[in-house]
Amino acid sequence: MANLRFQVVEEAFMKKPMEVAAPTERPSEYFGKNVFTRAKMFKYLQRDVYEKLIDVIDNGAPLDRSIADAVAKGMKQWADEQGVTHYTHWFQPLTEGTAEKHDAFIEHDGKGGMMEEFSGKLLVQQEPDASSFPSGGIRATFEARGYSAWDPTSPVFIIDDTLCIPTIFISYTGEALDYKAPLKRSLRAVGEAAAAVAHYFDPNVKKVISNLGWEQEYFLVDEGLYSARPDLMLTGRTLMGHDSAKNQQMDDHYFGTIPDRVQVFMKDLEVQALQLGIPCKTRHNEVAPNQFEFAPIYEETNLAVDHNMLLMQLMKKVARKHGFRVLLHEKPFAGINGSGKHNNWSLSTDTGVLLHAPGKTPEQNLRFVTFIVETLMGVYRHNGLLKASIMSATNAHRLGANEAPPAIISSFLGRQVSELLDHIEKADKEDLFVVAGKQRMEIDIPEIPELLIDNTDRNRTSPFAFTGNRFEFRAVGSEANCASAMIALNSAVAEALVDFKKRVDERVKEISEKTEFTEKGHNAVMHAIIEVLREDIRTCKPIHFDGNGYSDEWVEEATRRGLDVEKSCPIIFDRYLDEETIRMFESLGVMNRKELAARNEVKWETYTKKIQIEARVMGDLSMNHIIPVATHYQSQLAKNVQNMYSIFDEAEADSLTARNKKIIKEIAQRTQTIETGVDELIAARKVANKIENERAKAIAYHDTVAPKIEEIRHQIDKLELIVSDELWTLPKYRELLFIR
Repeated sequence: MANLRFQVVEEAFMKKPMEVAAPTERPSEYFGKNVFTRAKMFKYLQRDVYEKLIDVIDNGAPLDRSIADAVAKGMKQWADEQGVTHYTHWFQPLTEGTAEKHDAFIEHDGKGGMMEEFSGKLLVQQEPDASSFPSGGIRATFEARGYSAWDPTSPVFIIDDTLCIPTIFISYTGEALDYKAPLKRSLRAVGEAAAAVAHYFDPNVKKVISNLGWEQEYFLVDEGLYSARPDLMLTGRTLMGHDSAKNQQMDDHYFGTIPDRVQVFMKDLEVQALQLGIPCKTRHNEVAPNQFEFAPIYEETNLAVDHNMLLMQLMKKVARKHGFRVLLHEKPFAGINGSGKHNNWSLSTDTGVLLHAPGKTPEQNLRFVTFIVETLMGVYRHNGLLKASIMSATNAHRLGANEAPPAIISSFLGRQVSELLDHIEKADKEDLFVVAGKQRMEIDIPEIPELLIDNTDRNRTSPFAFTGNRFEFRAVGSEANCASAMIALNSAVAEALVDFKKRVDERVKEISEKTEFTEKGHNAVMHAIIEVLREDIRTCKPIHFDGNGYSDEWVEEATRRGLDVEKSCPIIFDRYLDEETIRMFESLGVMNRKELAARNEVKWETYTKKIQIEARVMGDLSMNHIIPVATHYQSQLAKNVQNMYSIFDEAEADSLTARNKKIIKEIAQRTQTIETGVDELIAARKVANKIENERAKAIAYHDTVAPKIEEIRHQIDKLELIVSDELWTLPKYRELLFIR
């Protein structure tokens, strides 16, 4: 076994980058090559059909099913020219992944033969087995019917020989069984609420859209080394492994030169992503060894979510082609940084970005402040829900580990915006205010041009930081579906904006009815907006924190402020079932009580299963890998001790064997502790498995099973340091973490 490990490590270090033929065109020429883009719609659809479909996409007009056959015909013509033979409804069930069932373009021709066909009915709707996906009890085994329905706002694309149609997924009784359906409802809610408020400042605004720019962090591991680590294969993380003497402490990997093998992988991935319409922009080394990042240009949130799910699927496929495995687990290696997926969120209109400053007029600056403050109001009112939206068994390892935001939602604004809000809150009158834009900074080096300095700094410990024209939701996990966080955030902001407009309109009416207030109309509106903003600035002040989120003092301060400081993953999920949460989602038409309860059942069950798998793998590796290796080495040492006594006199042998005796004793103690720990781990699982309530079972796994895994790991990691390297069967961190 030891020789096998050394062989796998040597093969990994000897691998050379594979040659990949690069496209001869520029990226702009093959961007969207495998997507049914607007240009292709215009080419393959009749003019009236094209115009109706664009109206659906751009303006949210109801989809006229009468045009479905014509659209399907045009899609199939394009797909035929690309060599496509199958189609699938591509959706996002509650598994954190995607789902697809491929059907061929064939039907009976009625003459004993076959014909190729793709109708509007097949494009618009299909019936996946709803009982085979997580549903939280909405669908029983004998209640299998569910529907996938075409989402025209996310373009159809081709992978290999299959036409992929983005869809929502709902049950036979109408409840959402996926992420896309509630995401689209939340986007509609925030769009309508934001547009209504934006009209105070610009009546010409036609619509408001939510934008998202995600930053996908990930690890790469050589495929051979991955295959030699059962824990990586089965859980996505290393359940054991001592720190490498050198990992990230020299800060030499971040933005460092990309290894050749990785560069070739990135290039191949980027080309395929661009062909699928994913607007790749950034690639670089991240902080930890073997950790990298990939980020696109901002897009409309619904499309951005689809593209992120598609990219994670594509990354895994391309990585294997290059002899790698992609690790999307938030914490695959202990002792070094984990991986997140920062969600850069903003709101924009057909006239500009609502969170952009400065404006040219006081009214524009007031608009900026309004949307900043009401975003903070939504985050403050539902800070526990936002934490629940990004929490998982895997992300819990990362949050608060001095590499990522803590498990307390707060918002960093920066000095200038903070001072502006303080000024508005405390001013005695509605004096005009200005938001500073980028400031100039001259550097005393003649060859270096002056820099434009943003109006905010950055705070990496803040889960929800304002970074100039957007908020960066930094707490989202690497393998998560962005939709979960976006559903909660868009809904919370929508509720805050609806409430804001209601109070402003009431205040305008009150002001206009006062005889002493002679100027009405626009001035009354501005006066009312400032009054309500002052109230909200005071109300949401507890969510505003520009300090060090890693400090112990912040935990105490956050508790005093009334923020959610819960750390237990299963209990954090409770926030989805708070009455204020249910009321918000139902009032906006995003999700109802039944859907929320079902999703929580899925969350608790998923948490339990993940910890359960880790516990079983830990028990297996402990008893079948670690203890046999440790006791074998112990036997070698014992034989050496015996031989020493046969050669030397007792006094000299005592001296010469002291170290080996100490190691023999330590191995005996640690292996005994591991065996006892495995027995206790199994017992804890058996007790927890008897619990029928999913929430209570998840809590039991969190409180009694997960800690045992870490206790056993501590003993194994200590053994790794003393057992002979040639006997240790599992690739070590120093071998896993450095791609040659």
